[in-house]
Amino acid sequence: MNEAVIFAILLILAGCASQNIERTEGDEIKLSEPAYEGRVSLENALAERRAERSFTAEPLKLDEVSQILWASQGIDGVTGATRTAPSAGATQPLVVYLIAADVTGLEPGAYRYDPSKHTATKVSEISEGLPYGAPAYVIFTAIYERTSQRYGDRGERYVHIEVGHSAQNVHLQAISLGLKTFPIGAFDDGFVSRLLSLENEVPLYVVPVGR
Repeated sequence: MNEAVIFAILLILAGCASQNIERTEGDEIKLSEPAYEGRVSLENALAERRAERSFTAEPLKLDEVSQILWASQGIDGVTGATRTAPSAGATQPLVVYLIAADVTGLEPGAYRYDPSKHTATKVSEISEGLPYGAPAYVIFTAIYERTSQRYGDRGERYVHIEVGHSAQNVHLQAISLGLKTFPIGAFDDGFVSRLLSLENEVPLYVVPVGR
């Protein structure tokens, strides 16, 4: 049985278990300013990229998750209010969330990232662990209507292209920070939706992050 199927089963079991997910709407947390220089070149990050599924018990730092969230969909600050990943017609259908299981400086919970302010707002409390024991998970969701209203049926394809751009940014940024990641597309949509208190968004992609 492959890793993706195992993870999907684990998420389904987690959803069926007595996990305590409490909806909340916390204060905005100002994230650390992004750095524009890393420890490795882009070429080295591409060469080092691997799917790493084993993590240590060491927590992540707030600076690290701030940098990863910025890489996912942040404002690049170079050519105005453009983002780190391209979006068809600048429709911006993606929403990025952080599950902080063990992040120094952040209470455990699910956080929604706001690229325009570079802030994170807690949307739910999480009292139990998640599969693979990663200290953090980046989750991409989509509001398809933002793109399909402009491009019709082809908008769905553009959304999927965009999440690929953004997720690759996360993987490469993690490498630059000396962290591990791997991509997950097989998961229980209902459980992730409850975890993030989603209403009009569709979960697309999960990226565990750790050491």
